[in-house]
Amino acid sequence: MRKSRYTEEQIISFIKQAETGLPIKEVCRKGGFSDATFYKWRAKYGGMDVPDAKRLRELEAENDKLKKLLAEAHLDIHALNTAFGVKR
Repeated sequence: MRKSRYTEEQIISFIKQAETGLPIKEVCRKGGFSDATFYKWRAKYGGMDVPDAKRLRELEAENDKLKKLLAEAHLDIHALNTAFGVKR
């Protein structure tokens, strides 16, 4: 996955600037990103503070790790079933 140019702290500060009343077009122009990117960020990070965003990142990493473990377990089960000729 591609790494963003902006940290989560910066993204949250952009969203907070827009919430204080600065026009979204102005925030996007100053930050150097598009309106669509801003709205995507707002959907993901809207209403969060910096500690919340860090916790979200940790949870996403843990979720990815667990998904990989589950996929490997399913592959092992499938391999054992085919090796021993067990049918479902």
